[in-house]
Formats: sequence, C-alpha cells, structure tokens
Amino acid sequence: MLPFEEDIRVAARISQEILAEEDAELRTVHERIRAMDPSGQRFASVLRNTIDQLLNGEATGRYDWKQLFKTEKTHAGTLVEINLQREFEFEDGVDMDYRIAGIDVDCKYSQQFGGWMIPPEALGHLCLLVWADDYKNEWSAGLIRIRRHLLNGGNNRDLKLTIQAKHRDKIMLLWERHEQHPLPENVLLHMDPRDREAVFAAGSGQQRLNELFRRVQKRRIGRNVVRTVAQQKDYMKRVRGNGGARSALRPEGILIMGDYDSHRTVARELGLTPPGEGEFVSVRVVRAQARHASAPQTILDGERWTVAEEGDPRDSAPQLPTHTKA
Repeated sequence: MLPFEEDIRVAARISQEILAEEDAELRTVHERIRAMDPSGQRFASVLRNTIDQLLNGEATGRYDWKQLFKTEKTHAGTLVEINLQREFEFEDGVDMDYRIAGIDVDCKYSQQFGGWMIPPEALGHLCLLVWADDYKNEWSAGLIRIRRHLLNGGNNRDLKLTIQAKHRDKIMLLWERHEQHPLPENVLLHMDPRDREAVFAAGSGQQRLNELFRRVQKRRIGRNVVRTVAQQKDYMKRVRGNGGARSALRPEGILIMGDYDSHRTVARELGLTPPGEGEFVSVRVVRAQARHASAPQTILDGERWTVAEEGDPRDSAPQLPTHTKA
C-alpha cells in the first residue's frame, strides 16, 4: 500500500469515528451487527448463497453473473435484503426494511461499489450498504445516515439518488474488502477456462464431477459448484464413494475430503485449507518416501501419505477415515 493510500484510510477511519460519536443510533446499530457476526463470516456466506441462488446452477448450468438476465440482476437487492433478515432475524422495520436494536434501518445492495440507489423515503434514516464482486472475491458492508447533501444531484425515474464519491468516507464500515472472510470463491468462474471447458464437455453429470475434482485440486469446492456441474437432484451422491467421484478417482491417487471432522483433520495434516460446511477439497497423494521428509503428512490405512508432486508415480489413494460430521 502506498503512503498516501494509508493516509486516506486513516483519515476516513477518523471521520467515521467522529460520525459514530455524533450519531448514537449509528453507533448502536454498528455494535449490534458486529456483535452478531464479529468476523463477517455469516454475512459473506449470505452473499455467496444469494448470488448462487440467482445463478440457479442446478437448473441452468450458469456460474457467471454476466449470464443473468437484467431482471434477475435487479432482483438481487431484494434477495440480499430477505436473506440477511432470515440469517440475522432482524425485526421488520416501521418505515424501513429492518428494525435493529430498536432502530429503523434500510438495506441497499449494489453490484458495483458506490452504486447504491437511495430512495427519497430513506432521507434521515440509517442505511445498511452492501456490495459484493464475484470476480474479485470481495465484499463490504457499512452504515450511513442519509442526508441530502451527501447525495448526487439529478433524479432517475424512481427519484433514487447515489452517494457522492467524496462522501463515501462517511460510511461507517462494518467489514472492509480484505478482512478475515472474503467472499467465498466461485470456483467455476475463477478456474482455468480450458479446465472449465473440459469439465462441461464430459458426458454425464458423474463424468463432469469426476473431471472437476481431477482438475481443481487443493481448492475448496462449494456445494453449489457440485450442483451446477452435476445438474442432477442426487448431486451429493455423485461425490461420495460407492460409485461416486470419491471411488472413481481413488485409482488415480485422488482423495476427496468433505466437511467431516475426520476429513478436515486429514486436510490440515496434509497442509491444505480444510473444507468448510458443504465444501470439498480434492488432492492427489502418494506414499511418503524419504524425499518427502519435510512435507506435511497424514497416516491413512496404517501408512504415511503426502501430497503428490508433479513427478511422483501414481498410487491408488487410501480410504478416508469414518465420517464424523463437523
């Protein structure tokens, strides 16, 4: 970060602290939301699930925001508002969307940072401003008291206005873009286009999933990705053993770990980020040799295993331990 960028961030933070001190309601709502979700993990999950809900990959095979119809994109704000209320059980507002700590709060979502459309009835009220970018894996949320001088001039057909860029430092941030929990990755969107083409070119849903776990290793793969690739109602069955991807890829040395305690432990021991709820991580492993002495290892089927390097021979993968749900 350049020195002047840090100066801007410090100035904005000071401005927000002053605003919070002057606006007791803003401070109260900010503290209540942060207490409910200190790291932002729940908030990030709601945004990921809402985008996935719009894409509806199981029925459509879509994975990219650009594939949505204009009417679907317009509906995103309503879905974010609804799904946040379900997750955090906010009360219905009197004049605005929510009532948080007894205070009316409106909710506005934008696909572009700063693009929130503020209706005339929000003047004088608190707004929860939410933004997410699936291409950057970034999101943020903050609170602001809507005042007329903060808004751009000119009205659209709905008489909605946007916040002037120079006044965005008045937003009291709840979570910034690069904090502890980024927007969970849309793996299909971010994978190598050639690999993605190979996945969707495979014949059946089972074959597509096999190709997915073969080509996308050491990365967390969410349930919605599996659903989108399989496009079948019994998509989870297509991952497991007994004929699923887990048993199909074992001869190639590939393990597929799910969100079980025992599987997460194996992933950590192999030096991988363990899968979260509803996630999977695949990796090719080999029996550990002397040359792997410094590499992370795990014991499965009574033998030591480690993540395979490019030149390692192919070993049939061991059985994963018995499932214990995380």
